[in-house]
Amino acid sequence: MSTADQQAPEAVVARLRPHSRVMFWPSVALVAVCAATGYLGGRFDADWQNTLVFAAAGVIIVLVWLVPLLVWLGRHYVITTRRIILRRGLLVRTRQELLHSRGYDLTVRKNGVQSLFRSGDVLINSGLDRPIVLWDVPGADLVQSTLHDMMEANTNSVAQRRQHDQSAQVDGSSFWNGD
Repeated sequence: MSTADQQAPEAVVARLRPHSRVMFWPSVALVAVCAATGYLGGRFDADWQNTLVFAAAGVIIVLVWLVPLLVWLGRHYVITTRRIILRRGLLVRTRQELLHSRGYDLTVRKNGVQSLFRSGDVLINSGLDRPIVLWDVPGADLVQSTLHDMMEANTNSVAQRRQHDQSAQVDGSSFWNGD
């Protein structure tokens, strides 16, 4: 049986996105704009003024509520048993992957508001120029401990495979044995 047959299939451990509290102020603004539009709409004598109220409300709703919602919906983090997948964007998609077997350093950064909601930024330093950041994930401490466990499990399985490959080469059953 080969090592590829021995490997367990990749399973999704967690699907995350940034904490939903980022939509609090845009939602308050949506309610305020709708209330102001309901109050002011139809109060003016000229039709162009009433049309202007509704048009301004539509533009404000798109800029203040819809754009932040689409940005929030466009960010996904998927943690599997073998890798971390970061996806960003709606129109232009960016996908970034990091294997647990590569090994990396994890840091959790929290501000005051994030501490209240038990969320935080998980910084993953994989030896690149800048760390990969999982922005404002809920349960940041749990995400960090889960990533530590995944990295340790994958590092151990890679070490076992290397040891198995080296033992196969020592007994002369390797294809490239120099004969």
